[in-house]
This record gives sequence, structure tokens and C-alpha cells, in this order.
Amino acid sequence: MIEGEWAAPSPGELAEEVAAVLNGRHDPGVAAFERVLNAVVSHSHRDRETLAAVLGSVPRESTVASHPRVRQLGGIVGAAVGPVQAAERWESAGAGWLELCQHVALDYVTGARIVEMGARLRAGDHLPFLLSVPSRASGAVEPHHLVARLAAYARLGVRPGPADLGQALLRCGGGPADPDVVSAAEKLQLEEAPRVAAWLRQGGLPHPGRQREREAGAPEPYSRRRGARIGRRILVGHEAIEGRGAFPRRFWSLFRTFEPHIGCAHASLPDGRDAHTVAALPWHPEIAAARLLTGVASAADQNGRGAPAFLTALAAAEGPAGPAVHLALAYGLASVPDEDRDAAVRALAQLGAKGGLDGAMLGRDLAELVQLGTLKVPLLTESLRAAAALPQAAPSLWPVLATALPGLLAATRPQAHAALLAIAADTARDAGAGGELPEVTALAQRPGSSQLLRQARRLRDQLATDGHALTPQK
Repeated sequence: MIEGEWAAPSPGELAEEVAAVLNGRHDPGVAAFERVLNAVVSHSHRDRETLAAVLGSVPRESTVASHPRVRQLGGIVGAAVGPVQAAERWESAGAGWLELCQHVALDYVTGARIVEMGARLRAGDHLPFLLSVPSRASGAVEPHHLVARLAAYARLGVRPGPADLGQALLRCGGGPADPDVVSAAEKLQLEEAPRVAAWLRQGGLPHPGRQREREAGAPEPYSRRRGARIGRRILVGHEAIEGRGAFPRRFWSLFRTFEPHIGCAHASLPDGRDAHTVAALPWHPEIAAARLLTGVASAADQNGRGAPAFLTALAAAEGPAGPAVHLALAYGLASVPDEDRDAAVRALAQLGAKGGLDGAMLGRDLAELVQLGTLKVPLLTESLRAAAALPQAAPSLWPVLATALPGLLAATRPQAHAALLAIAADTARDAGAGGELPEVTALAQRPGSSQLLRQARRLRDQLATDGHALTPQK
């Protein structure tokens, strides 16, 4: 254990934490999961008999129907308290693995670490701590922490596990590491030293080129569908990433070209839409969002399963938000599960607060997905209203609405226009926005006194005041 880097609970405290996670049978959260995993490994290294005594009475049978991370922790606890199997070779853990679906590449990464960890515990090859335990709540590992951990491994004569080291490297990023840290990595008395130093020098995993892809087929005009929930999705693919050969084979899918419209070869594979998946690659939320965007979209256009923690984790990630994250946010704002819409509003606010929200990009996505029939306008309107009422989100909302509103007015039924215009007028007022939206001006000039026309005139008049001009991007 590196003194002062993190605090390990006592064996008794660890038993209480493990029992709480296993008996809760719900997502324990990244911080709790990683802390408990690392503590199990650390205490197994210090005193396996004591650990087995305190954890042996914690029931694990209830984890079968639990969250995947709870099941994983149950397996790790079982490996730590069970008898040592000296004949087991942890180096070959997962050798029979077969890649079935490129959409769940990050499940393969997180799964490889768990498989390797369990095999080492069963083999009695004890680790003083995990190399990949996060330094930050996002899952990121500080380069100097990784080098210090590897130096401790070298002093203790412990071999780094390829999956644990691979996960640790993927959690390092944000640009080239400090030269002193790189120099310290080069001096490590480990055969992995040159690789680690080169990785930190280059700043972690490169950001691959990306492209938006729209599903083939012509959409039916909204006015003719009579509310039918048939639409087309927009997904994001990315180019191949160099360097996969230095990582375990189970990591290779992550480095391959990702083609989002290629179907899964195995329909029952787990859906890894949670904060743990984002934390596996905290500097690249775009890759996590792109790989799992189909599942996010299904919550909006097919009443699929929600995953609110995934949306908020994307917004909290260390890396930049691009087209995949913004599309995930767009789908989330019109998801059927209430908790997903709430999470999308919070994610919008968080991205805006840290300067990571591209309002024009999100506005274009919303308008396009509504025009394609993918998003349900009433649900989207609810989310926009909730965002406008949230002090943290309201300042970021006007650029979204200024870009989306012309397309939304063209694609939605007239009955929806009054609500959209009312939200836009309030948002423009709060933002002090000025300028003109020609579509709104034309609507405001029509004769009549309906609520639709009153809201159009209110927005037109607000934009005509001396606010700062903002011209929506087409």
C-alpha cells in the first residue's frame, strides 16, 4: 500500500461495506465498487486468513439477480475467501474468450480485469493493491499514482497483471504527462517500463476520427404518421485506434474500427450502460457513448430500458463531449423512462456548467431526430421545460433552442408549438438573448389571438430587445 494515497478500511469495516453492496443488489457506484475491490485485494495480500474469516459469513447467494457489478464483486469475494488452488495459472485467465459484439467492447475490458483478478486470488498470487484503482471519482488514474504503484510492485517483486495494467493505462490521459513522471516511468525496474513511459508521454489513448451515420430508409413526414413511433436513428462510428497489440486480446475490440449499424452476433449480451463503463475510459466519453448509443436510443424510440447513471457519467467524464455524447443527451431528453429524462436534464446542466455543451450541436440533433420521427415531442417538451426551470441548466439552454426551434416548428404538430415557444421565450428572457428567428417572426405576424400566436409574439418581442445577438447555426 502506498501510504497516504488512499485509505483502506479495516477488515471489519470492509465486511460491512461488502455486505451492504451485495445485499443491496443495486449498482454500488464507481467509487464504492472500486474502493471495495481494491480493499479485498489489499487485505488478501496482508492476511488472507483474517480476510476469509470476516468475509466468509457475508451471504453471496442473493447476487444472482443483481446488478452486474454486484455479481462481479460476489465472485471476487468468493475467490478471496476460498482455498488457494495452486495449480491455477492466472496468466491464462480468459484464454477461451470469443469476441461476439463490437458494441460492448468496454464490457470486455472491465470483464477482463475482473477475470484476471479472480484468477490471481484463487491461485494465491496476492496483489498489494490494484494498479487501476481510480485517483478521481470519474475513474481517471493520475500518471504519478500509476508510476508510484508500479514502483511499489517492483520493490515487492510483483508482476503487473496485463488486464489490470491495461485498464490503468486507459484511465490515464488528458495530454502528455509531466516529464518528471515520464522519466520516473522509464527508470522502473519492470519490463513494462518502456511501454508505460511511451504511453504517458503520448498522453494516453489517441482520440479516433468519428462519423455520424443515419439509418437508411426514407422517413414518413411527421404529420402523416399520426403519432406512430417509427423513426430512424443517428449513430456514431469511429476509426481504428493504433496500439492494440500491447494490450490483452480481450481489449482488442476497443481498438478496431467501430461500425455502429452492424448488428450484434449475440442478442443476450449484457448492456453496459452505466457509470462503470464510462469510468473504464474516462478521457474518452465519445467512445463509450458511441459504442452504447443504440441502447440509449432504444429508451427513446422503443420504450427500452433506461440507464440514467450512464448519461450523467458521460457529462461528468474528463474527456471532451462530441457528437456521440450530444446524441446520447438528445435521446435521453426524450426517453420514455422518467429517470432517464431527469438524468439528461442534469447532464445538460453539468456539461453547460463546465463549458462542454455545444448548444448548436445539441439543437441540430434534437431537430433532426424529431424530423426523423425518432423522438417523441411531448417527452422532449417536458425535458426542455424542466431544464428551463433549473438554474444550472437555463443559461445553456437558449443556444439549444435557438438552433432547434426552426426545425421543431417545421416538424411538430401545431398543437405543440405554443408550449415550445413559451419555453423559448422564457429561456431567451433569462439569457438576455437578442436577434431574430425568421420562422418565429413569420408566425408572429399572422392574424389572430391564439395562445400559439401570443407566445410567438412574446418570443419575437423578447429577441427584439437589446439583448446580445445570437444567430442560430444551420
